[in-house]
Amino acid sequence: MSSVVELLINTLSTFLSIYLVLLFIRILLSWFPNINWFDPPFSIVAQLTDPYLNVFRSIIPPLGGIDFSAILAIILLQVVQSILPSLLNFQSTSGF
Repeated sequence: MSSVVELLINTLSTFLSIYLVLLFIRILLSWFPNINWFDPPFSIVAQLTDPYLNVFRSIIPPLGGIDFSAILAIILLQVVQSILPSLLNFQSTSGF
C-alpha cells in the first residue's frame, strides 16, 4: 500500500515540475507581443496554463500592464511541491 502512495506522490511532484516549466514558458512568451496565441504550439501552452493563472488574475489584477498574479501562482505551486515529500515521510513514519 505504501508503494502506491509513494508512486502517487512522486507522480504528482513530477506533474507539478512539468507544469511549473509550462508556466515559465507562458510567462516568458507573454513578453513578446507579436506572438499569435492561436497558433498550435502557443495555443496549447495557453490552454493548459490560462485556467490556473486566471484564478490568480481574479485576485490580483494586472497593475500598470504587469501581471503579478503569475508570481503568486508559481509560489503556490512551489509550496505544494515542497510539502509533498514531507507527506511521504509522514506516511512512512505513521504506518499508514
